[in-house]
Amino acid sequence: MNSRSIIHLNVADFAVAVERVLDARLHERPVVIAPEGAARAAVFDMSDEAFRQGVRKGMALARARRLCRDVMVIPPHADRYEQAMRDLLARALPYSPLIEMTDTNGHLFIDATGTSRLFGPAYDVAWRIRKAARRELGMDPIWSVAHNKLLAKVATRVVKPAGEYILEEGQELAFLSPLPVALVPGLDEGDLVRLREFRLDRVGQVLAWTLPQLEVVFAGHGRLVYESARGIDGSPVLPVGQNRPEIACDHDFGNDSNDVATLHAALFALVEKSGRKLRQRRLAAQRLGIVLDYSDGMRVVRQGSVMPASANDQRLFATAKAVLDRAFARRVRIRHLRLILDRLTFPPAQLDLFEDRGLAADDRLLQSLDAIRGKFGEAAVRFGRGFGERN
Repeated sequence: MNSRSIIHLNVADFAVAVERVLDARLHERPVVIAPEGAARAAVFDMSDEAFRQGVRKGMALARARRLCRDVMVIPPHADRYEQAMRDLLARALPYSPLIEMTDTNGHLFIDATGTSRLFGPAYDVAWRIRKAARRELGMDPIWSVAHNKLLAKVATRVVKPAGEYILEEGQELAFLSPLPVALVPGLDEGDLVRLREFRLDRVGQVLAWTLPQLEVVFAGHGRLVYESARGIDGSPVLPVGQNRPEIACDHDFGNDSNDVATLHAALFALVEKSGRKLRQRRLAAQRLGIVLDYSDGMRVVRQGSVMPASANDQRLFATAKAVLDRAFARRVRIRHLRLILDRLTFPPAQLDLFEDRGLAADDRLLQSLDAIRGKFGEAAVRFGRGFGERN
């Protein structure tokens, strides 16, 4: 089998980069993207200058202001960022039909396998796209070339906020071994906390563990940890037109209902199912949508952001419940409920200094439940909340 050539382009701090193209005053200053007027505003994105002062995505804006006194706060402009992604995609399209936007935050995977006769080696393609982005868009993407998406993603994380990396096949273990485990895609917050409990801070330390040992510690998640630490990833680059994958689950009520407890129970069951699909794909959701079909034919759609991106059932349900409460504003009975998770991305690479022990316990519980369901079926174990009309 021929080796693959996967390019990963990453415009670091994408929302800030787009805003800086439009406003030169923002250059080399700490910048935070956040809805400033909201009562509980959270950081959507931040510049490297703000990051170095302790600001993180999902952090309360009030706390970010305390950490970074001279920060400039800019409201988010989703339309600008979506247009910038389309512009970046247009610079890559001449080189391959296999181009995947993992999210709308400045990331592109490009499968350049088999294109060398037309365009030269993959690193030449990456260099040309970067040159076009700098000249025509005013953005300077990081780029890497590797033989799968996971390794290409890690490589851009290593050189962030600026740079390039070419990883030759056969160098995977030497490349990964000295890196902090937090840089490996597919390992979420619960995995990182669990690894730290065993003093496994570097990938090389994880490599010393066998698959059976990891399966004992991580239940059904052991193989994912084993393969991620070794840079094993067979996932394809999706072709253009399938760039925004989503996970959608539906529930039809046998008897139309407007009982809140019944709606919450159905929603929790959908969250459980969707969360497991996310974890199987090593992804996290940044946005959640609810679609309600009323018995009189009216449809209502509401959305909410998941900050930071998550695949944890409890965190997803908290957001889903809030979105459902906004959507369910009539006394008419509900016939159909649909849950949509999109803006799928790799789990965040950063681990908070003082992690929430309760959330880490949630993640370990979910890993065990995934293992049981994988062996005995979806209905083998469920939370009581998803059964009936009482929580």
